[in-house]
Amino acid sequence: MLRNTPTPPAKGGPPKLSSQELRRYDLLLAGLDLLDQAIAVFDATPKLVTWNKAMLRLLDFPEKMVHVGTPFEEFARFNAERGEYGEGDVDQLVAERMAAARAFLPHYAERARPNGKILAIRGVPIPNLGFVSLWTDITEQRRYEDVIQRQNAELEARVKARTAELENANARLAQAHAEVDEIAGALRRSEERLKLIIDSIPALIAYVDRDEIYHFANRGYAEWFGLTKDAIVGRSIESVFGAALYPLVAKQLKVAATGERVSYEYSRKLDNGRTVHARSVIVPEVSAQGEVVGYFVLSSDITEQKASQAALVQAQKMEAVGQLTGGLAHDFNNLLTIIIGNLSELKSKLPPGGAAVEHLDPALHAARRGAELIKRLLTFSRGQGLEPIAVEVGALVLNMAQLLSRSLTENIRLQTRLPPMPLHAFVDPHQLENALLNLALNARDAMPDGGSLTIAIGERHIPESLAMLIELPAGDYVQIDVTDTGCGIDAKLLPRLFEPFFTTKPFGQGSGLGLAMVYGFVRQSGGNIRIRSTPGSGTTVTFVLPRTVAPTTVAPAKGASPALRGRQNAGPVLLVEDEPEVRRIIRLQLTALGHPVIEAADGVEAWSLIESIAEIAVLVTDTVMPGAIGGRELVTRTRALRPRLPILMITGYASDNALTGTAQLDVPVLRKPFDQDTLAASLAAILDVPATTEDPTSL
Repeated sequence: MLRNTPTPPAKGGPPKLSSQELRRYDLLLAGLDLLDQAIAVFDATPKLVTWNKAMLRLLDFPEKMVHVGTPFEEFARFNAERGEYGEGDVDQLVAERMAAARAFLPHYAERARPNGKILAIRGVPIPNLGFVSLWTDITEQRRYEDVIQRQNAELEARVKARTAELENANARLAQAHAEVDEIAGALRRSEERLKLIIDSIPALIAYVDRDEIYHFANRGYAEWFGLTKDAIVGRSIESVFGAALYPLVAKQLKVAATGERVSYEYSRKLDNGRTVHARSVIVPEVSAQGEVVGYFVLSSDITEQKASQAALVQAQKMEAVGQLTGGLAHDFNNLLTIIIGNLSELKSKLPPGGAAVEHLDPALHAARRGAELIKRLLTFSRGQGLEPIAVEVGALVLNMAQLLSRSLTENIRLQTRLPPMPLHAFVDPHQLENALLNLALNARDAMPDGGSLTIAIGERHIPESLAMLIELPAGDYVQIDVTDTGCGIDAKLLPRLFEPFFTTKPFGQGSGLGLAMVYGFVRQSGGNIRIRSTPGSGTTVTFVLPRTVAPTTVAPAKGASPALRGRQNAGPVLLVEDEPEVRRIIRLQLTALGHPVIEAADGVEAWSLIESIAEIAVLVTDTVMPGAIGGRELVTRTRALRPRLPILMITGYASDNALTGTAQLDVPVLRKPFDQDTLAASLAAILDVPATTEDPTSL
C-alpha cells in the first residue's frame, strides 16, 4: 500500500528528515495499520494525506482509488453513486458532504451501509491543516442494543396484558396475584440472564457516574482487579486502579467529560509479579440536556497480544543475527580449515613430546573450538539443525558437575536437585551442555563475592489452558531451573535479556550472545524459557524441553568385531576447490592417506578433466564455486557421464539453507573445517569399505 513517505527537501527547503525521524514515521504508519478502526487524514484542500488498512476493509474503496492526493470529493461521489448516502441527487449529496468537510468542525454520525454494516463516523479538525476522519464498525453493538430493546418491549407488552386482565377480572384477584408473581419471576430471570450474558462475554464492562464512583461491573471487570462484583460497586476509580495508575485514567476521563469517546491502553502488575495489559474505551453518557452524567467502560485483555508482538520482535532480531552469522560462517570455516590443516601437518612432522608440540596442541584446540563456536552460533540463529536424541537429563547434569565446579570460583557452592526417577528429554546433548555452561558462567559473574548455584530437574505437564499463553503445545516436558544467589537483575532489563549482543556486564566482559544462544537452542528444541529475578536476591532461569521415553538399547551380536577392509584405488582423486590455501591443505590430507591427487580451481576446469581423464577414481568438490559451473552442476554432469564414480562434496557454509538442492543429488556433504581422520572416514563411506567379521580359519 502506498503511503505519503517523506522525500528529501529541495535546495533551500526545510531540513532533511533524519533516519530516526523516518523510522518513527514508518513505525507510526505500521501502528495505524494495527488499529481496528479505519482512519484517514485529509489536508485543508481537502485531499487525502494518509490512511490505514482498515479504511479499505471497512469502506470497500477500490485500492487504486486510495492514494496520496485523492480529493475528498472523489470519495464522497463514489459513496453517493453506490448508494451509501441513500436516495437523492448525487451532486446534492456530494455538495452537502463537501460543505460539512470544509466547515472543519468536530462531528459524529452513524451510517448504515448498503451491506448492512453500521459505521460510527467521527471527524476531528486539525487547526489550519485539515481534519482526521475515523470509522468504527458498531454493527454488533447496535445489534445487541436492538435485542435488548426487543426484549424490553416484549416484557412491557406482557406486563400490560396482565394488568388489563386484572382490571377486567376483579373476582379472580387471587389468580391475578399469582400471575403478577409469575411476571415478576420472569423479569428476575430475564435480568439474571442478562447479567449472565454480560458476565460471560469476553469483555470487561463497567459503569461509573460523573463522580467516578462505580455503579456496575461485570464479573470479568471485577476479577481483572482481583475483586468481586459486589465489592467494586460503590468504590471510586482511584481506589480500584491505585495511586500509580489513576493519573492515566483521570487524564482520559477529563477528555470524556467533554462528551468525546476515548480509547487508551494501560498495564498493571499483579501480586504474583506478572504484568497484564488492557485496552479500554470510555463512552460518556449524555443526558437530554447535553450534560455528561456518567461513563460506560468497555475494556479487553490484550496481554496475549502483547506477548505475541514481543515474540515476533524477538524472532526478527534472531533472524537478523542468523543472517549475519550465516554470511560469515563460510569464510571463517575456510580460514579454520587452513589453520587446522597446517597445524596438524606441522605437528605430524615434529617429534612427540617436544616443546613445540606443547604450543601446537593449544593452538589446534583453540581452532577446533572456533569451529564449534561457528556451529553453535548457527544453531542459535537456526541456520543449522540440531541433532536431538533421548537424553537422561539428570545423568547429563551429574556428569557436568565436575566441569561446572572447575568453571566456578571456590567461594561458589554448586548444588543439584535430581528427580527420583530418570527423566528423558528429546534434545541435542551437546547444545544442552553448552546452555548449562553459559548459565553457570553468568551466575558466577553475578556472584563475585560467592554464593550458591542450584540446578534442579523436574517433570512438568503443560495443560491446554496454559499452552497458548506460553506458546507451547500441551503435553509433558522436562523442567530445568538454574538458580543463583547473586546480585539479581533490574526488572526493566528483563525483557531485553535474550536480545543478541545485549549484556548487563561491564564493557569488555561479555559479548551479549550467551543468553541469546540459550534462547535460540531452547526454542529450536521445542521448548520455552523465562527469567525471574529480584535485585539483591538472585536470579532463576527456568526452561522446559519436550519429554520423551527412554531409548531402547540393542545388544551387539556375539563375535562381531568390525574391521575395515581397505580398497586399492584404481586412479587419482580429483580435488576441486576455488580457495588455493584450502585446496593445498586438503591435497596434503589426501596424499597422506595414500591417494594421488589432481587439482582443479573451479568447475569448468574440473569438468574438462573429467571428460579427458577416464582414470579419475574419486571426485571431491566444493559446493559453491565461482564461474559457469558450480559444485552442484558439476556433480549432476558427472553423474550423467560416469554414474558409478564415487563423489564427496565439501562446504564451508554451515547453514542448511546453503545446501539447498544437494539432497536431491544423493551425495554426502562434509562440512569444513575437518581433519584428516574425518576426511578418511568420509572417503571410506563413499568407497564402500565394508565392516566384516574375520574368519579365524582363513589364511
